[in-house]
Amino acid sequence: MTRFEILDHTADVGIRAYGKSREEVFANAALGMMSLILDVASVGLRERKDVKARASGPEELLVKWLSEILFLVETEGWAFGDFEVRQVTEELAEGWGLGEPLDPAKHKVSGEIKAATYHMLQLKEENGTWIAQVIFDV
Repeated sequence: MTRFEILDHTADVGIRAYGKSREEVFANAALGMMSLILDVASVGLRERKDVKARASGPEELLVKWLSEILFLVETEGWAFGDFEVRQVTEELAEGWGLGEPLDPAKHKVSGEIKAATYHMLQLKEENGTWIAQVIFDV
């Protein structure tokens, strides 16, 4: 199964992520977002950073989850190469990112994301596959 794909969107960029569970689709959405910022294959999975988000519903939770990860990238200079999500409920997502301190030369930084948006936001299950679609301000 494809983990995620990049979506073309006028003036912005998006991803569509896939998973067999909510947890997997949240992890794959985070990886897809990171792939818009840097070369995720170049990131050493040396350290774990916990990520936790709360919201009043599942779609809002996805945006908050991705926003928490962006916060770590922007404020702590962190590069993530993979994600594990322990649990996703209607109002809580808990997991961690695996990575290392950001090194622009090593990680081939290719873009900047300002924010995950609610525009065209989707989180749904179809025939046993979870699908998440997110558009980002760049």
